[in-house]
Amino acid sequence: MNIKELDEKYILPTYAKADVAFVKGENATLFDINGKKYIDFTSGIGVVSVGHANRRVTEALREQISQITHISNLYYNLPQAKAAQRVVEASGYDMQCFFGNSGAEANEGAIKIARKHGERDGEIKRYKIITLNHSFHGRTITTVKATGQESMHNYFGPFPDGFVYADGIDEIESLLDDHTAGVMIELIQGEGGVEPQDREKVQALAKLLKEKEIPLIVDEVQTGCYRVGEFTASQAYGIEPEIITLAKGVGGGVPVGIVMTTLKNVLSAGDHGSTFGGNYLSSRAVCEVVDILSELKKSGDLESRSLIFNQALETFYKKHQDIFTQKVGFGMMCGLRVKDAETLSNIIDGARENGVMVLKAGRNTLRFLPPLTITKEEINEGFEALCIAVSRL
Repeated sequence: MNIKELDEKYILPTYAKADVAFVKGENATLFDINGKKYIDFTSGIGVVSVGHANRRVTEALREQISQITHISNLYYNLPQAKAAQRVVEASGYDMQCFFGNSGAEANEGAIKIARKHGERDGEIKRYKIITLNHSFHGRTITTVKATGQESMHNYFGPFPDGFVYADGIDEIESLLDDHTAGVMIELIQGEGGVEPQDREKVQALAKLLKEKEIPLIVDEVQTGCYRVGEFTASQAYGIEPEIITLAKGVGGGVPVGIVMTTLKNVLSAGDHGSTFGGNYLSSRAVCEVVDILSELKKSGDLESRSLIFNQALETFYKKHQDIFTQKVGFGMMCGLRVKDAETLSNIIDGARENGVMVLKAGRNTLRFLPPLTITKEEINEGFEALCIAVSRL
C-alpha cells in the first residue's frame, strides 16, 4: 500500500488532507515524498517555531532520549523545573506552571484553576467562564464548549454548563455576575481569522477584572513564545493576567501544553494531573526552544526577521488588492482578508502546487505563521512562489 491507501484504511478521517506527504525539513523549507521543495509559511500551524530539524533542539533531544524520557510526576524532574523557570522568567510574571501535552489540555487546566478559585469563598458557586464569539480554545468536550463557534457544538453534547459568549470585549462587563469564575480571551484570535483585540479595551477589561477579583485567562496557545515579538502577547498588550496558557511553538514540534498562573495556592495534590505532561523529553525541548528564541530576541534578530517578513507581505498585499481587502495581525502572526471563500481555497491549493505552504483561518483569511527563524532568502522565495500562484487564478 502507498501512504494515501494506508491513511485511508487505518486513520479516522477527521482532517481534510491535501495530497502531499512531507519527509524532511530544513528551517522553513520542506521536502515531500517525491523530493519537491516547498517554503513553509505555516510552521505546522504555529508549532515549529525554531524551524524544522533545528540542530540545537535535535541535539538536546538526542542527548535526553539516550538518558531518560519519562518516569512520572510523582518524582522531581530537573528538566521540567528548568523549563518552568525559563518560561516564567521569559514572561516577566510571578507565576508557577503546570505541564500538559496540548493547548486544549492547557485550557482545561486553566478552567479548573479558575473554577476552584471561584469556590474558595464557600458561599457563592462561581463557575461561569466568559469567552468571545469566533474564539477557539480546543477540541475536548469542555474546551470545544468554551469555543465561541456554534458550528463546533454539533453532535457532541451534552456539554459542561457555565460558558457564556460575548460578541466582543465591550460586552464582557455586562455579562459579569456573582457566578463568574473567569474570563478567557485570545488577544489575537487565530482560528477566528487573525483578529487582534483593541489594546485599550483589553487593558480596561484587565483593570476591571482585577477590581472585581475575577481571573483573566489569556489563551496564548498560538500567540505565545515570541510569535508576536514578546514572549507573550499579554506583555505586548501591557497586561498582567492571572492565568496564561501556552502550547504549539513553546515545544518547537514536541507536544507541550503549559498553564502559567499567579494563583499559586489554588490547586493542591490530586486536583489535577497529566501522565505525560512535563516529561524529560518535552521539558528539554522547551528549555532549548525558549533559549534559542530568547537569544534571537535579545540580539534583535527576531525583530529584524519579523520586519523583513512583514515588509514582503505588505508588498505582496499591495500588488494584489483586487484579491485581498485587508492586512491583519502583527509580529509573525499575520493574515490577509480574501474577497470570498472560493478564492481563498484556490489560493491555498495553488500556493501548495507552486511550492509554498499557507493556511486558512475564519472570516476568509489567508493566514501566515512562519517559523520565527525563517531566513530572508526563504521569505523572498516563498513570496515569489505565492505571487506566481496568485497570478494563475
